[in-house]
Amino acid sequence: MRRFDLDGRKVLVVGGSGVIGGEIARELMERGATVVIAGRNPGRLHQRATELGSQTQSITFDITVDAHVEHVVSTAVAMMGGLDGLVNAVGIVAFGPLSDMSGPAVDLMASTNLVAPLKLIREVIPHLKNGFVVNISGVVAESPVAGMTTYSAMKSGLSAATRALGRELRREGIQVLDARPPHTETGLADRPIVGVAPPMPTGLNPAHVAKTIVEGIAAGKRELPADVFSQP
Repeated sequence: MRRFDLDGRKVLVVGGSGVIGGEIARELMERGATVVIAGRNPGRLHQRATELGSQTQSITFDITVDAHVEHVVSTAVAMMGGLDGLVNAVGIVAFGPLSDMSGPAVDLMASTNLVAPLKLIREVIPHLKNGFVVNISGVVAESPVAGMTTYSAMKSGLSAATRALGRELRREGIQVLDARPPHTETGLADRPIVGVAPPMPTGLNPAHVAKTIVEGIAAGKRELPADVFSQP
């Protein structure tokens, strides 16, 4: 297992306007990386970039639109003069039994949480010689949850794809990391596309989760199972 020096690396964080994506971007920058954040909501994206500092650049895009996926990669490469890493912190959630999910809701869950991230990775591979990719699949990839069937299915698929890609891209020197943190206080559960979140225990601190993920990148890890995120 080779260690990965993040100092001077050029990293695209998609979902960077969100809580966990923003914290990962912050941790990467503290380790000397240059970071471009990307997200769908321009207001939240601008606010996050301001919080991270004047050197932070941002790109507005929708991961479910193929042309946007191509645009965000080419723009990030142009902004930074190359690309060494991709962090995928994009995700949406839905609550309730599968029988209550409309066809469009299932399609949107699949596109956002599984299909579009794979298309994004396909676009960045040519730029990532000796670089890295991180997908945040989450604890549901290990322990699927009733009432979250669609979310569990898509994140489990992303986890499987990430681990397979790790083997597929090993010869090209690309590190692929599957991060599976438990429930984290990101506010995602308060923004479901369907249903209402059931009562949940207090989640993990996002800064702690982000630090664990970035430490995993630096250590050359390929998997971060849920149990490694336990807070002291």
